Amino acid sequence: MKAFIRKYRYVWLAFGLLLFGYYFSLPDTLFQNSYSTIIEDRNHKLLGATIAPDGQWRFPEGNMVPEKFKTAIILFEDKRFYHHPGVDVRALARATHQNLASGRVISGGSTLSMQVIRLSRKNKARTFLEKVIEMVLATRLEFRYSKEEILQLYAAHAPFGGNVVGIEAACWRYFGRDATELSWAEAALLAVLPNNPALIHPGKNRHQLKVKRDRLLERLMTAGMFDSLTYELAIAESIPENPVALPRFAPHLLGRVMKEGYNGKRVVTTIDKSLQERLNELVHYHHEKLKGNRVFNAAALVVDVKTGRALAYVGNTAAGSAHGDAVDIVMARRSTGSILKPILYAALLDEGKMLPATLQPDVPTLINGFSPQNFTKEYDGAVPANQALIRSLNVPAVHQLRDYRYEKFYELLKNTGISSLNQPADHYGLSMILGGAEGSLWEITGMYASMARTLNNFFEVPGSNRYSKNDFHAPTYLQSDSLKQRNLEASSWLSASAIYLTFDALQEVYRPGEQTGWRMFTNSKKIAWKTGTSHGLRDAWAIGVNGEYAVGVWVGNADGEGRPGLTGTESASPIMFDIFGQLSGSRWFSAPQYELHEIEVCINSGMRATDLCATKVKQLVTINGLQSGTCRYHQRIHLSADKKFRVHSDCESITRFITEPWFILPPVQEYYYKTKNISYKSLPPLRSDCVNPATVITMDVIYPRANARIFIPRQLDGKPGNALLEAAHRQPGAVIYWHLDGSFQASTRGTHRIAVAPTAGKHQLTLVDDAGNIAEQVFSVISEN
Repeated sequence: MKAFIRKYRYVWLAFGLLLFGYYFSLPDTLFQNSYSTIIEDRNHKLLGATIAPDGQWRFPEGNMVPEKFKTAIILFEDKRFYHHPGVDVRALARATHQNLASGRVISGGSTLSMQVIRLSRKNKARTFLEKVIEMVLATRLEFRYSKEEILQLYAAHAPFGGNVVGIEAACWRYFGRDATELSWAEAALLAVLPNNPALIHPGKNRHQLKVKRDRLLERLMTAGMFDSLTYELAIAESIPENPVALPRFAPHLLGRVMKEGYNGKRVVTTIDKSLQERLNELVHYHHEKLKGNRVFNAAALVVDVKTGRALAYVGNTAAGSAHGDAVDIVMARRSTGSILKPILYAALLDEGKMLPATLQPDVPTLINGFSPQNFTKEYDGAVPANQALIRSLNVPAVHQLRDYRYEKFYELLKNTGISSLNQPADHYGLSMILGGAEGSLWEITGMYASMARTLNNFFEVPGSNRYSKNDFHAPTYLQSDSLKQRNLEASSWLSASAIYLTFDALQEVYRPGEQTGWRMFTNSKKIAWKTGTSHGLRDAWAIGVNGEYAVGVWVGNADGEGRPGLTGTESASPIMFDIFGQLSGSRWFSAPQYELHEIEVCINSGMRATDLCATKVKQLVTINGLQSGTCRYHQRIHLSADKKFRVHSDCESITRFITEPWFILPPVQEYYYKTKNISYKSLPPLRSDCVNPATVITMDVIYPRANARIFIPRQLDGKPGNALLEAAHRQPGAVIYWHLDGSFQASTRGTHRIAVAPTAGKHQLTLVDDAGNIAEQVFSVISEN
C-alpha cells in the first residue's frame, strides 16, 4: 500500500491541489455590486428607494422569491433545477445538438446555477473556456448554497431590461407593486425578460415580448399550474409600456437613512405605511392653504409613546427646490419658541418651588439688559402659573427660569432629550425659555413622548422604585432597535406627579378658532398640547401627547423667512389636531395617586392657604409641594369704622379698629392686574392723620429697573432721543414728583410717565408722592446724547 501511494504520489498531490483549488474557487462574496438603498415600513411595505451608484435599480438581496415567478422561471429556464448538481447534462446535449444542426449558437444549455455564476462574473464573453468555468463553479455553488438560496441569488441579480436588475426592482418599475402580488401574466413576463433583456423589455418590441410571454403561459397551463380560464385572463393582460416611478412616501427619512450609514441596505423602519400616506395627504392639504401666506414648509412626526418608535415621518412639503423642500425639517435645528415651557413648569412643581396655580409676576421686566415681552405686548400684572403656561406668557416664564436657574434647566433639557444644545448654558441664559435655544422636531417630540412614557411606566411595577431614567430617550425609526432596558430607581429627571399635573394643565389650552377647552375637539379626545412661536414669526410649533401617541408639527419657511400670522396656534396646531383625528387611540393618563397629595390653596394666590385666605380650594400637589410657602399676598389691615381708610395705633384707638384680611399685590403688579381683574380691591388710602407704615409698598418704578443699563438712540433727524420713564402708584389719584440726580423734572397724576434726556453715565431717579413716600432707582445710560 505504501509502495502504491509512493508510486502515485504526484497524482495524489495534483488531485489534492485540484480539490483545494475547487474548494476555494468560489469567492466569499459572490456579487460585488452596488445596491439601491431602500426603506420599508414595519410590515415590510416599500416606502422609498434610491437608484444604485452605478445607475441601476438593483435592490439588496432578499430572502424570498415569489412562488409564481419561481414556477415560471424554472419551467422556462431550467425545468430539472431541483434534480441536477448545477449542470444539466441532458440540457447541454440538447443545446449542442441544436447548435450543430442550425450552424450557430441558439441555445446555451445553462442551468439557473450556471446563470448565477455568469451574472457574478459580469457576463464575460461566451467562449468554450468560459462555459467550462461556469460549469465548474456552478457545481461548487451547489455545495455552498441550497436550491432556494440559488433562486434568491438569481432573482436578485437577473437583468430585466434597461437599468432594472432583480425581481423586486422589476416588479416596482414595471407594475408598481410588490413582488408578492404578481399575477401569472406578470410572473411569466418577468421569467422571459432575462433571456434577452437587451433586445426585449416593456418599453420596446412589445409584440415580440407578448408572444414570448403567452407561449410560456401556455406551457404553464399545460403543466397544470392553472386552468384555461386563468390562462385566457392572463394572456388578455397588456404589456406595460414605460417604467413607473417607485414610491416616495418618506423621501426625507430615506435621505436620513443614507446619511446615517445605511447606503445600499434594506432598512426596515418603524413607520406605518398607511398612516404615513394619510399624513402626507394631510400635510399637503394644509400646505396648499399656508402657501397663500407664502409659508412653504411643514413637517410632522408621530411617535408611539410606549416604544418611542416613529410611526409617521413627514420631513417636508413638496414646495419645490426654490423653497428648500429637500431640507429634512424633522431633524433641522430651529428656534424652539415657547415649546419648552411645560418642562420648566413640571420641574418647578417637582421641586415644590411653586404649586400649579401660584401667582407669577407679569409686568415689564429688565434683567441684565434682557427685557422679555409677551406676544400680545400686554401685561396682566400677576397670573396663575397654569394660566401663564396655557397662554404661553413670556414674562412669567422668564421669572420662573430665573428662580429655577437657567444652568440647572440647561442640564435638565440635555438629560431629557435635547442633544442639540452645543453651547454652554451662559450662551443661552434666560432666553433659553423663549426660543434662545434651538431644538429639532425629532428631539422635542421625543421629549414629550418620554414624559408620557415615564408617567405610564410609573404604574408598571409596585414599590418605591418605579422610575427608570432610560424612559427618557430619543425616538427611533429602526425596527431592529430593541426597547431600552428599565433600570429601576426611586426617582427620574421628572416625577410622574409633576408630569401628570403639567399634562392636566395643558389639556385645557384653547383650540384653534374655539373659545372653549378640549371638549369642543372632535370626539372629545383628551390631548395635552403646547404651541410655540419663535421671534420674528419664523417657526410655528405644536406638540401634543396622550397616553399612546406624541405628535409634533412644525410650520414655517426653511430659509427662515418670517410671515405675518405664522404662529403655533394658527398655523401648526390645526395640522396637529387633524393628525390626532387620524389616530385610533385616545387613552388619557392615570393619576399617580401614590405621589399626589391634596391640600387647601388660596384661590387668589394659588399658594398654600392660611387663615387669612377668604376662599380656599382643594388642589393636588407633588410631595415637595407640601413644603412650598404659604400665601404671602393676604395680609391683615386695620380700617377705620367706616372702612374707607386705613389706620393704625398711632392715629386711631385700637378699640375702634376693624381688622380684615386683604389681598395685596406689589404696586407694579397691582397696576396691571386691576385692569384685567375688575373684582380686585385696591387698598383703601391711609387716613390723612395716619403715618404710612413701612409694611406696605405704595409706589414702585416700572422703568428703568434697578441698576439697568439703557441705550438711548438718536432720532432719524439726528436729534438726541429721549428715555420714557414709568412708575406705578397704589392710589389712582396720587401725584408723583420726579427728580433726576436731585433736579426736579415733572409731576404726574393718574398715568405716571415722563420723557427725559439724560447724558451718558450713572443717574439716580427719585420719586416722591404727595403723601411723602419715596422710591429711588439707580440706572446708567450707555449712549451719548
